[in-house]
Amino acid sequence: MRNPFETEEHSAFREQVRKFVETEMSPYVDQWEEDGEIPWELHQKVGAMGVFGFGIDEKYGGLGFEDCIMRAIFAEEVNKCGSSGPPAAVGGRSISVGPIAKLAREEIKLAVLPEVLCGNKGSSLAITEPSGGSDVARIKTQAKQDGSDWILNGSKAFITGGMRSDYFVVAARTSGTGLQGISLFLVEGDAVGFDRTLIERKMGWWSSDTASLYFDNVRLPKESLLGHEGTGFLQIVNNFNFERFSMVAGMLGMMKRTFDDAVAWAKERDTFGKPLIQHQVIRHKLADMSAKIDMIQSYLYQLAHIANTGEMPVAEICKAKFAASKALEFCCSEGMQILGGAGYLRGHSIERYYREVKVQAIGGGSEEIMRDLAMTQMGF
Repeated sequence: MRNPFETEEHSAFREQVRKFVETEMSPYVDQWEEDGEIPWELHQKVGAMGVFGFGIDEKYGGLGFEDCIMRAIFAEEVNKCGSSGPPAAVGGRSISVGPIAKLAREEIKLAVLPEVLCGNKGSSLAITEPSGGSDVARIKTQAKQDGSDWILNGSKAFITGGMRSDYFVVAARTSGTGLQGISLFLVEGDAVGFDRTLIERKMGWWSSDTASLYFDNVRLPKESLLGHEGTGFLQIVNNFNFERFSMVAGMLGMMKRTFDDAVAWAKERDTFGKPLIQHQVIRHKLADMSAKIDMIQSYLYQLAHIANTGEMPVAEICKAKFAASKALEFCCSEGMQILGGAGYLRGHSIERYYREVKVQAIGGGSEEIMRDLAMTQMGF
């Protein structure tokens, strides 16, 4: 379906990303997933396109402008590669560079951001803890002042890119209870007292490293505090909106790839004397999948257009996220049903997407949290 918000410049960017995915990602996804990692060169190749630099000043290596339509195009196209694992592996830095660019001291921005944005180094956002996933108010990791320094103790869980990142934006409690008293700190990967372990045997995202982080009396200089003490949660709220928005776009890409693969199979496969696609029941499945794709695409790019005008449609982004994860779940299930046993085999994109649905429905704010937040934002 034609996107009325996509300009010629946007279309050229889409074609650039699409060609990159076709040549640099899709042919290697099967091996990366089995290996459990992507080559670091992919971070650098993606970084060279500038896609990590939306909304970040050029002097720090950013693009110097914001364009949510371009954000959506990139996330959509890169997630058509055959797995959402590699996009997660390279894109994990995207949710941490915003707080650094917004809150860090000038000398830190100049030292850290150019290296992370070009893909030479990695960064991760460390919010989630073993004792409380979506409940940010229950953060137990603590940072206490010791002279002019801070001493950090605690742990984090399910941190995307955590094994290979060089920098971490870590949320820690510095005072009070609840959402008040949470502060953000920039922690370097080689800090004394910092350790990490790989989370293995995941249902999906095999090629994206996921880690548990441990802080044992990690001493941080005062410059490590990002922004004002006690305002960490408020400082990253807007960051969540961009993360969820990109996840919606990524799910749209997964849905489109699933549909395309199902159509290709249905055209090739002969059953009962005719191609599978000529059977009414299969045609109806494809029609239902296509309708859901069109609806999510329309919703997504309308929200991108609104965001580009300067308004952040928080409630609608929340609704889009849980609507997209439900639509993706439907499309992956129907796609696998169309392929039958072939879709159940490891190495097929639909088999991977089917396993990766749940991380999309949970990560970045669960479907349940998104529904409740949407209602709150709507004034109910």
